Amino acid sequence: MVSRVLVPMEDSEMSDHALEYALEVFPDAEITVVHVVGEPSQMWGHATGLALADDLEEAAEEHASEVFDRARDIVANADGDAELETAIEFGHPARAIINRAGDYETVVIGTHSGSVADRIFVGNVAEKVFRSSPVPVVVVR
Repeated sequence: MVSRVLVPMEDSEMSDHALEYALEVFPDAEITVVHVVGEPSQMWGHATGLALADDLEEAAEEHASEVFDRARDIVANADGDAELETAIEFGHPARAIINRAGDYETVVIGTHSGSVADRIFVGNVAEKVFRSSPVPVVVVR
């Protein structure tokens, strides 16, 4: 029985599906939704705005709050009594998820997000996590 599940989420339909899947397949597990905020640079989309923020942590929390609110709504609409924790990580998404994964029994991640250009330049986070995670990974489409 899996008791701890990590679900990386960002602003995408695929990450919503990953959380829904985790809730369905692991109804008794403690689920942690992690949102990775890229380090500020001109290549990281939302992270570009963080570079201009006076308080990086506060800006990251504000950015993540939308993702976490959506995650709480998904949990509230699901059957069962899932416990949901949230966490914010900074840095490269795949590395941050892989580094955190060892504290869990499995990772449930959506297949992809963003545009084709995002996937070409940034790489497929789900694939990198799948190949390097120290625990089993479920990839949800």
